[in-house]
Amino acid sequence: MELDEHDPLPDWREFDAIVAMGGPMSVNDEAAFPFLTAEKRLIREAVQAGTPFWGTCLGVQLLAASLGARVYAGPKPEVGLLSITLTDEAMRDPVFHGLPRELITLQWHGDTFDLPDDAVLLASSSAYPAQAFRWGSSAYGIQFHLEVTVEMASEWALVPVYKEALERVLGPSAMECLVDDIRAQSAGMLSSARTLFDQWLRVAVEKRESSISS
Repeated sequence: MELDEHDPLPDWREFDAIVAMGGPMSVNDEAAFPFLTAEKRLIREAVQAGTPFWGTCLGVQLLAASLGARVYAGPKPEVGLLSITLTDEAMRDPVFHGLPRELITLQWHGDTFDLPDDAVLLASSSAYPAQAFRWGSSAYGIQFHLEVTVEMASEWALVPVYKEALERVLGPSAMECLVDDIRAQSAGMLSSARTLFDQWLRVAVEKRESSISS
């Protein structure tokens, strides 16, 4: 499915869960990417109906916007391997439970978001207070990346637009340094990624089984 090639969005009712990952655009770029309007409507309808949702980077901003929260440019881009801190709520949360209070994550964003009404804040960083939240029992969003492997980062290094964007923020040789940093931290990041996603899938499956039995 290629939304930017005018493929239609599917009916969210046909899916047991939804995962939305990152992208270079802003959720506010509806004039350039008209499909964002329909995508946000789909997400809102799905999560309000209880469909489990997982959003990463652009995905968390789509979730926030779909639930009526403001998404806007932050004070400066947050880029590189940086620390985030889990909240007390996260330490008790069924998806974040078992993770260390401090996590090294990959950040690569310039926009941030306000929390939607009734959302629970799960993580913050020194520069951006909103790094992760839960809405309802099974809709989760994280601003950061944990899933990036050394192979993925090495492929990014071959994409001129990625390299140029990174160097505008961090200076010359930034991409090479980022790949080295990910190589040093990837084992811990991937372990945290597996824990988060496995536990979210467990929540999603339990929710589906509960809805079927009722």
